[in-house]
Amino acid sequence: MKKTTFFAALALGLSAGTLAPADSANAAEQRFMSIGTGGVTGVYYPTGGAICRLVNKNRREHGIRCSVESTGGSVYNVNTIRAQDLEFGVVQSDVQYNAYHGLGGFAEAGAFEGLRAVFSVYAEPVTILARDEKDIHNITDLIGHRVNIGNAGSGQRNTWNAIAQAFGWSDDDLRLAAELKSSEQAEALCDGKIDAYFWLVGHPSAATEETLSSCDSHLVNAEGELVDLLLADTPYYRYATIVAGTYNNRSDINTFGVGATFVTSTDVPEEAVYILAHAVLANLEDFKGLHPAFSGLVAEQMISDSLTAPLHEGAIRAYREIGLME
Repeated sequence: MKKTTFFAALALGLSAGTLAPADSANAAEQRFMSIGTGGVTGVYYPTGGAICRLVNKNRREHGIRCSVESTGGSVYNVNTIRAQDLEFGVVQSDVQYNAYHGLGGFAEAGAFEGLRAVFSVYAEPVTILARDEKDIHNITDLIGHRVNIGNAGSGQRNTWNAIAQAFGWSDDDLRLAAELKSSEQAEALCDGKIDAYFWLVGHPSAATEETLSSCDSHLVNAEGELVDLLLADTPYYRYATIVAGTYNNRSDINTFGVGATFVTSTDVPEEAVYILAHAVLANLEDFKGLHPAFSGLVAEQMISDSLTAPLHEGAIRAYREIGLME
């Protein structure tokens, strides 16, 4: 039998809150929710996997199968949710903000007024790694070097563009503006094809650890007057620290970043969002044990921090039931 998403189910007349009975064999076969994440080496992909693990734990009760898709990242996820080809996605908080308001790279498409937040996950500091023989110790030292700025459609690239605009930079200021996927950048750095790479990731990050242990490289600060001015002008960036000893760094790395957030749209039925949000927040201790980046999560912060689109009604219903909202 052909598998259909919730969007296909809606077309068949299953309205929000009136999904087919969970004990129906046909419903169990047909009702799917898909989560767009990012590259398999980042933290987005295991985040989607952790969410699906909790949702699928009670699949026989609610009749929904949750699956994870590796994608191009935040911008791709938002655009695909908007096109109704994905139900959910992990996106950076700055991408969420710009998409909802129709700013930056979303200006041409216009405001995505149907975008809805579900919860935030973890902080994503700007993380820069450079080869040891290069004189790169702060973000401003990247000028004149070969730097991976991320593939088109990724939150990594979206944030780089925002930073470059705020700093008055262009790609011509770099010796090379590489457009590698996050899964390709560590090898490129260690092979000497680039001097540094820039991305946003939750810590500890296996990909970051792999880079630092595979070749002579170091973490780079992202601080100074230009950073201070950028944070003063934007509601979605915040100062962050990669604490000493997280990797091979003997001292704290001072940087800034965004929050990883989980989003959906008003096209997704309330019942589907309720089931997912309840599975995660009602079992937060189990969720926190599924990846080191989740260890510091606090439920109250997850339903408020870094969320610039309105909460989905299904999420609000779940949080009221759990006791997180009145």
